[in-house]
Amino acid sequence: MTADANKETLGFQTEAKQLLHLMIHSLYSNQEIFLRELVSNASDAIDKLRFEALSDASLLETDPQLSIRVEADKDANTLTISDNGIGMSRDEVIENLGTIAKSGTAQFLQSLTGDEKKDSQLIGQFGVGFYSAFIVADRVEVVTRRAGAAVDQAVLWESHGEAEFSIEATEKDARGTTIILHLKSDCTDFSDDWRVRSVIKKYSDHISVPVLMAKPAPAVDPDAEEGATESVAEPEFEAINEAQALWTRSRDDVSEEEYLEFYKHISNDFEPPLKWSHNKVEGKFEYTSLLYIPTRAPFDMWNREMTRGVKLYVQRTFIMDEAEQFLPMYLRFVKGVVDSNDLSLNVSREILQQDPAVDSMRSALTKRVLDMLAKMAKKKDSEDYQTFWDTFGQVLKEGPAEDMANKEKIAGLLRFATTQGDAEAQTQSLDDYIERMQEGQDKIFYVVAENYNTARNSPHLEVFHKKGIEVLLLTDRVDDWLINHMMEYKDKQFQDVARGELDLGDLSEEDKQEQEQLQKDSEALVERLKVALEARVEDVRATSRLTDSPACLVVGDHDMGAQMRRIMESAGQAVPDSKPILEINSQHPLLQKLDQEADEDRFSDLASVIFDQAHLAEGGQLEDPAGYVARLNKLLLELSH
Repeated sequence: MTADANKETLGFQTEAKQLLHLMIHSLYSNQEIFLRELVSNASDAIDKLRFEALSDASLLETDPQLSIRVEADKDANTLTISDNGIGMSRDEVIENLGTIAKSGTAQFLQSLTGDEKKDSQLIGQFGVGFYSAFIVADRVEVVTRRAGAAVDQAVLWESHGEAEFSIEATEKDARGTTIILHLKSDCTDFSDDWRVRSVIKKYSDHISVPVLMAKPAPAVDPDAEEGATESVAEPEFEAINEAQALWTRSRDDVSEEEYLEFYKHISNDFEPPLKWSHNKVEGKFEYTSLLYIPTRAPFDMWNREMTRGVKLYVQRTFIMDEAEQFLPMYLRFVKGVVDSNDLSLNVSREILQQDPAVDSMRSALTKRVLDMLAKMAKKKDSEDYQTFWDTFGQVLKEGPAEDMANKEKIAGLLRFATTQGDAEAQTQSLDDYIERMQEGQDKIFYVVAENYNTARNSPHLEVFHKKGIEVLLLTDRVDDWLINHMMEYKDKQFQDVARGELDLGDLSEEDKQEQEQLQKDSEALVERLKVALEARVEDVRATSRLTDSPACLVVGDHDMGAQMRRIMESAGQAVPDSKPILEINSQHPLLQKLDQEADEDRFSDLASVIFDQAHLAEGGQLEDPAGYVARLNKLLLELSH
């Protein structure tokens, strides 16, 4: 079958069309990022070849020297980027350059801000970097042959970046991929050798393989005899980047700008990281790590099945992306590189799970990340840690349940809103709270609610406001689960103010006497309420925890909290049946009026209204809202007569 007979014209996927339209018509403010993306893709293709060649050396063919070649041609107004990496088969070309079957494209389109510069920087983060070629080119050709395939099994892909692309069989002597950009008339500067060199130096100096460009032609000798002819020699190529893995260099030899560009390369993130740590370990196990704390969250951070982890190299040979074995799940936002001298070159994900060297490295790398965060948190004048917390705090809250060895260290990094503040922002640490604890206070008090306003206005806080005792306001969905796994911090136990009987420790001697008297004075009312609400409550009791509200609902000591119950129910999980305890403020005028009510039917209606209002005050949903409204309307009508 001839190459022409193999030619097909195919339509782009809908989302790819949207993306191409954006590239062609909108993103002009930072055109040069296309070169960073294409060189980065070429580097990745070489890394993949290195990895596959570990088990099949024949893939290197007769060309073991790996490099990227960039050629600018002013006369043809083209720019060509070639690599001798893994290459692509026909099916891979269609999948990678035509259909974009990844969710990243849709997420990219949803994340656009309208700010051209910011939007252009989003390109790499969502894995759609190849399409940036159409920012500067009105026609793109891709010639590629997968390593190990025959010379005549190469593929030519071509598109003007509109509705369709063509694909056909061709021949290519060397494995790898060549991308030819036919530049737009207003982008001719990218056919200039010096312009291209400066962009590559700016964005790609850290690439660990040589990026080659032709050496500048020697100046013409003005004294040469007129009419003398010289043979046109093949251009010599030279590396224009360091071509040394950045993490293998001494920290003193790497500039801040190089660290930042390398971060962009491995993360595809356009914002600089908050902090990084570059470290070489020697001893029983030898390895080098370069770890970054990002500023912004990846779009799929809440998908626990997301690809995550660091890039793994063994003796400077790329092994795999997203080696998740080296950091726990709650640190899934960390980006970076680990290069080990102790692992086998043919290591697999399965082998990593059983290797004692990995366990040791995981423990050390986890500690290093937590230490980085702790240093950030100690800087009182720095906003970096608060930025980190606002972005990744809920992920870090997963840590105490997953990492018992570092539970105390993680707890020290947590931040909360409290009753001492007047804003929703989570800025207070547990150490801050303990510093402010009152004399005799031996517990860390907290309240869990669906949102900040519900927590802040919870009736359970009334006695704490009265006594000036600080309470943590927990409103994240993960909070109830978090506290259940922490139990205590620095020998201070956590106490849910809405669970069990009120116990203020050494602060509560007066309260105990007051409580005993309240219970004695309220016995008759409590018994009537137990009868009226028998089907809805576990118990009724008088309390001194309320100062303004008539009643509140309390969870039993061993019952599931309301927030955890809601989470499990929303996830379709069965939850054990339990009834709340109704605590009443018998000094409240409404309860005193209720105590005097002789009509038992009316007493029952009033009791139900008080119960429902207590349920609403803690952010709950009524099981029978229509019944509540009917009872309330009935009582209002009675009052109007």
